[in-house]
Amino acid sequence: MGTKDVTEKILEDYNDVFADIANVLLFQGKERIKPNDLRNSSVHSMYKADDTKVHEQERDVAKIWMPYNIKLALIGYENQTEVYKFMPFRAIGYDGANYRSQLQKENDTIIPVVTIVLYFGSKHWNVPKNLKSFVNIPIGLEEYVNDYKIHVFEIAWLSEETISKFKSDFGVVARFFANKRKNPEYVPDDKTKIRHVDEVLKLLSVIAKDHRYEDVLKSDDFKEVQNMCDVAERLEKMGIAKGIELGREEEKKASRVEFILRVLEMKGGVDEKTRKRIEEEPDVDLLDIWFTKALKANTVQEFEQALD
Repeated sequence: MGTKDVTEKILEDYNDVFADIANVLLFQGKERIKPNDLRNSSVHSMYKADDTKVHEQERDVAKIWMPYNIKLALIGYENQTEVYKFMPFRAIGYDGANYRSQLQKENDTIIPVVTIVLYFGSKHWNVPKNLKSFVNIPIGLEEYVNDYKIHVFEIAWLSEETISKFKSDFGVVARFFANKRKNPEYVPDDKTKIRHVDEVLKLLSVIAKDHRYEDVLKSDDFKEVQNMCDVAERLEKMGIAKGIELGREEEKKASRVEFILRVLEMKGGVDEKTRKRIEEEPDVDLLDIWFTKALKANTVQEFEQALD
């Protein structure tokens, strides 16, 4: 399991977020599942492969829906940041393990297992979603080969109507990725109050591949962050601070280059090749060394030899 999956799981593991995702995506916004009706389920299962060894597989997050302590279903979420061609095979492994686990406990009632894929990519899921599409079935066996299909929800492509139904922090996340897909330069402007600020920013940092969101957590006034507008304000301040820092570095570099060229001009002038090398050197520390060499050299040629 990669870093991205781990980060996503932290947010979705909160019952309010988990229930909200199910209510919107599975029940079209109806509040069928309440946070207090959810119980954690094991995400680990074992299987024996052709190598006769026992292997472990792990879901991203799974919970049992238990209103009034009556088990109704096991629901699992699988997070994907990129399209995974063989997702149906992975999902059927998880579902099969959950059914097998119920049988081993000799339950009188077997509850259904529901697995959905939450896909955060900016491009559509463009590979088949059913098992049969990947299997070469001999003529005559088609009707006897059981199919299995996955349910993929493309978060960045959800409609605004659907996104507006989310009541948890997942709505903030979904709106962010939808806007980011439409405009890669999107600046967060969502005023919705965030309940799990730490987890939301860590998720955005990893999924959007932008470490600045996690850097916000390190700011002195992080605890004052309540929505994405507050995040954008801090990102802007960080950008200004970084700009000033970069400006200072550029100023240092320019002064070093000027000093070196002045010294060399007094020792006979500089050819275009050497001048260009000095002007394009980005390392300020190295320019300091070159400045010392320029002072010590008796001629420009001696300085150029010292560079090689």
